[in-house]
Amino acid sequence: MRVVTIIPTYNEIQSLPLTLSRLRQAVPGTDVLVVDDNSPDGTGELADRLAAEDPAIHVLPRRGKEGLGPAYVAGFKWGLDNGYDVLVEMDADGSHQPEELPRLLGALRQGADMVKGSRWVAGGKVVNWPVHRKLLSRGGSLYSRILLGVRVRDITGGFNASHAGTLRRIDLDTVESVGYCFQVDLTWKTLKRGLTVQEVPITFVEREYGQSKMSGTIVLESILLVTKWGLSARWRRLAGKAAAPSVSA
Repeated sequence: MRVVTIIPTYNEIQSLPLTLSRLRQAVPGTDVLVVDDNSPDGTGELADRLAAEDPAIHVLPRRGKEGLGPAYVAGFKWGLDNGYDVLVEMDADGSHQPEELPRLLGALRQGADMVKGSRWVAGGKVVNWPVHRKLLSRGGSLYSRILLGVRVRDITGGFNASHAGTLRRIDLDTVESVGYCFQVDLTWKTLKRGLTVQEVPITFVEREYGQSKMSGTIVLESILLVTKWGLSARWRRLAGKAAAPSVSA
């Protein structure tokens, strides 16, 4: 399989070199695409220098900070256009352990359409997270599972691997989410297509450098979109059941 790991960046100049070094050692056969949103700290320029030294590293510059969702959609389209078989999502800040990527890829080889590295299944854990972040993550996943009626325990998780065919069956141009809700959006779209999503346990480590991009606006976006998707899905199911007698008649 031709694999590309997509890493969105915005002000990750300290963590990016470490993440790329670990990734290239852990999975030497994977290419890397750094999608930089015109970081003012020079992350994009650093990525260009690293790409000049390593032909497996590529850089996709963007005009400015437009959010995680648009960055990943741009990266996915680049990967699909360049013929990759598997596309991986991974943070630049060291929270996702590159050494665990082979297990995600192994699950894809065994037949899953999408694999999520999960903090909230047996064997998964988080390290150095404050209590409020754990509550926010667990609460967000629980709310999404209930509203959408799915069983994915870490639906908000961002360490994911998907077959190219999976992403082609999803209309990437319909992605509504800008912030971290993108992970719920992508997983929900995959499940709605009748595709399989498998979770494998990972260890999530709090970043050592830089600042979290989480904000109140991002949380609000997640609540509003998940609520809209969940209510819409329930309405369609109810409408379908209501229409059934007249159709059969």
